[in-house]
Amino acid sequence: MKTVFIAFDQAHRERIIDILDRSSCRGFTSWNTVEGRGSVDGEPHYGSHAWPSMASAILTVVPDERVAPLLERLRALDAERPKLGLRAFVWNVEQSM
Repeated sequence: MKTVFIAFDQAHRERIIDILDRSSCRGFTSWNTVEGRGSVDGEPHYGSHAWPSMASAILTVVPDERVAPLLERLRALDAERPKLGLRAFVWNVEQSM
């Protein structure tokens, strides 16, 4: 099992939920409003007058074989609108109940 953490501009939310559905990733936890900025480029998401956009985040735990197709779909979405910001990170699940 793998954990996939997805941080994204709020404008991507509906599309990312659709990508999760199409990738057979049913369960997830989401945070509708998070702040941050990317490590490479793109604009900060602070919800302020200077940087008004906000980000969201989703955490999903999926079988190993679903990770690659999920990441490919997320990469395609990011390529469509790279300035919005979308990042995904994967790590191992040691245990679950």
